[in-house]
Amino acid sequence: MTRCEEADCEAEAAVELHIPWDANRVVCPAHARVWAQKDGVVSHPLEGQEDEWP
Repeated sequence: MTRCEEADCEAEAAVELHIPWDANRVVCPAHARVWAQKDGVVSHPLEGQEDEWP
């Protein structure tokens, strides 16, 4: 199980974010929803986590 890479978050990661101005990161669905609203950020569910991310 992979943990969310956001600071102080213990949730399981379910989404990989491709961030043009920073390194890619894996995050939980809650943090992915926030990041996905930023211009240029592309989100992809991690393998086996497709049900967690629309």
